[in-house]
Amino acid sequence: MSILIKDTTKEERLKIVLEALGMDAGGCEDYDESVVDDIYLDYIEGKKEIAQINRECSEKLAGTVH
Repeated sequence: MSILIKDTTKEERLKIVLEALGMDAGGCEDYDESVVDDIYLDYIEGKKEIAQINRECSEKLAGTVH
């Protein structure tokens, strides 16, 4: 299954993120919106691929490690 924006709907992208974060057990209505919004909202909204978001987060973390 592809997780690319072009191959998924907004609802599917939300489910992909929730499953990856282990938040899917209670269904989509029970997720912690702040965690999803802070990091993955651009993916869910179809603005950035999840790989790009993950890469940007890794680069930020790498820049703070001494």
